Amino acid sequence: MKKLITICFLIATQFVVNAQTYPEMIAVEGGTFTMGDSEGDGEANEQPAHSVTLKSFKIAKTETTVAQWKAYCSATGRATPQTPSWGWIDSHPIVNVTYGDAVAYCDWLSEKMDADYRLPTEAEWEYAAHGGKLSKGTKYSGGRSLDNAGWYADNSGSKTHAVGTKNPNELGLYDMSGNVWEWCKDWYGSYTADAQTNPRGPSSGTRRVLRGGGWGYAAASCRVANRNSGEPSDRDYFNGFRVVLSQ
Repeated sequence: MKKLITICFLIATQFVVNAQTYPEMIAVEGGTFTMGDSEGDGEANEQPAHSVTLKSFKIAKTETTVAQWKAYCSATGRATPQTPSWGWIDSHPIVNVTYGDAVAYCDWLSEKMDADYRLPTEAEWEYAAHGGKLSKGTKYSGGRSLDNAGWYADNSGSKTHAVGTKNPNELGLYDMSGNVWEWCKDWYGSYTADAQTNPRGPSSGTRRVLRGGGWGYAAASCRVANRNSGEPSDRDYFNGFRVVLSQ
């Protein structure tokens, strides 16, 4: 009996370690949705709203954490980014990462797990943030109240917070409104009214898409439809990312 308890403890411990080291992925069933601002309360770059059809994929339950980034650094010898004023806390999202840093992490994870990890396209990100086929159409990912759904300027205390501590959205995804902006795979560009299937954004550009709002931004920036962008080399305390797994 004592040996059995020991084995169970080791298995449970390994599960916790893996959960901290590698992202937990959530299946997103493909479907068709309206991408962009359909309510007329957004920015010009969120229009025109248009129909997008996506195939199924998986997306990380949370933003990539400090603990997960440390595992990557430990395995590759890569240096951690500059430490934010609140310090490195394992349960918080990693920040101060460039677009290239995020892609390099995806490449390492793909090799480690023998699977195709990458950053989400902008369309995949918005579809998942809406809740996919389970969407209730709320303005924020996780509900109608941003105080319950995410960390932003009014409730963050000017810092990131542990992932998964606000309400999840319909798919069980956390922090897609607030906490940190998330790098997406696409170059930033204007919308068109044309219906699209599995769009990949412009073929070239100077800025990459960022989505989701962040701890230092107003509620309007944390709406699911809101768009932002940054130069690929940008590195600051607002930007992080989450990964997608192709199916």
